[in-house]
Amino acid sequence: MNPPSSMSALERRAVAALACLYVFRMLGLFMLLPVLPLYAADYALSTPVLVGLALGIYGLGQALLQIPLGMLSDRVGRKPVIIGGLLLFAAGGLLAASAESIFTVILGRLLQGAGAIASTLTATVADLTREQHRSKAMAVIGMSIGVSFGIAMVIGPGIASVAGISGLFLVTAALAGVGVVITLTLIPSPQVQLRDPRSQPLAGMLIRCLQTPDLMRLNIGVFVLHAAMMALFLIIPGRLQDLGMVPEHHWYMYLPVMAGAFVLMVPGIILAETRQWHTRMLRIAIILLILIELAAAVMPTTLLTVTVVLLIFFTGFNYLEASLPALLSRIAYAGGKGTAMGVFASFQFLGAFCGGALGGWLLGHWGEAAVFLAAALAAVVWLLCTRHMALPARNISLSLRWHSGEWTADRLKSEVLALPGAMDMTVFEPQSQAYLRVEQGFDTKLLPAGIDVHE
Repeated sequence: MNPPSSMSALERRAVAALACLYVFRMLGLFMLLPVLPLYAADYALSTPVLVGLALGIYGLGQALLQIPLGMLSDRVGRKPVIIGGLLLFAAGGLLAASAESIFTVILGRLLQGAGAIASTLTATVADLTREQHRSKAMAVIGMSIGVSFGIAMVIGPGIASVAGISGLFLVTAALAGVGVVITLTLIPSPQVQLRDPRSQPLAGMLIRCLQTPDLMRLNIGVFVLHAAMMALFLIIPGRLQDLGMVPEHHWYMYLPVMAGAFVLMVPGIILAETRQWHTRMLRIAIILLILIELAAAVMPTTLLTVTVVLLIFFTGFNYLEASLPALLSRIAYAGGKGTAMGVFASFQFLGAFCGGALGGWLLGHWGEAAVFLAAALAAVVWLLCTRHMALPARNISLSLRWHSGEWTADRLKSEVLALPGAMDMTVFEPQSQAYLRVEQGFDTKLLPAGIDVHE
């Protein structure tokens, strides 16, 4: 029997596989960020406006399609949507690699953005982990994203210098192909059984997500968080150059800062989980962002101040990036996690788009201090939105096991989900295991004979 504080072997396998998928998926995105603006000017018909469009249209495509693809994953399953999104990303990379004009690059980037699977991946994490381990799982995913960011900052410019921007696009397509292999071979295939499957129309699920106050508080939060991050990166690279650090050496700063920020955010995750301080730690992280944005607006530009700003910002950012999806999975109603994650991811990418666009406008008119002050003001609004935030009572996730061949998903649905207090279930038939989410006070003695329970 696994103690409550330990992930099961199935959970560990699922989280490790999803973390690997995130690494390869995000490498394909991050490698282009420091390179595309430098090379895009060489394409035919290129103008600064079109170069900016080539860089940003990926986020626009992501924002528009996260909701429909998240909703689709609630109906057809997670894996088909993930594989389809990765194939679209690969096709976009191949198209952009063949480009001779900037317009073909724009189309390729738009096609890459159409592979909007962030919401589906996050919903998959929620499907494959029990509630008490979800923040830890999200923290591992957050670390994998940080690792991929650091690696991308190192190898992206190197690949482009050898193979050109076309070669880099081909590498992103190949990485998407690796992601398909990981999805097919390493990620478990759950069967999610709900008390009321398919009972609510897709439009009704979307409206319910938008009308749930606590879900919208999290959506507003991820919008502000990613707007602040994009605004930060409008300024920090220039400050590093002003300090004499050439662009190909900026990773000297980013990599250790990201690693240090991850270590510093772990105690916050532990406190939130062990003491049930989720909303308290959320507000502390937001206050941390407000303070560092205000400090960045007035601090002189030195290597020490840039390091402190980045370290504190990403400590708060990494904590929120890990905890917000975990909180959303607790609030989202049964059968609507994919839809809720789609709305959440759309707000995330819209935040990144608006942070870059509005941040650039503020930078051009009023300077760096205005960008930081605007980000701090947005975080203050977010903090005020959390004033009446209340999480639902913690549900219990039970790990069920049985002898191979004794139970099927359909039989579990008819006999277990009919029990009073049963909410939803994720079934792994090949492993003879399931996760059952139940209300407080659920009587495990009501479970049919032959099913062993591990909390």
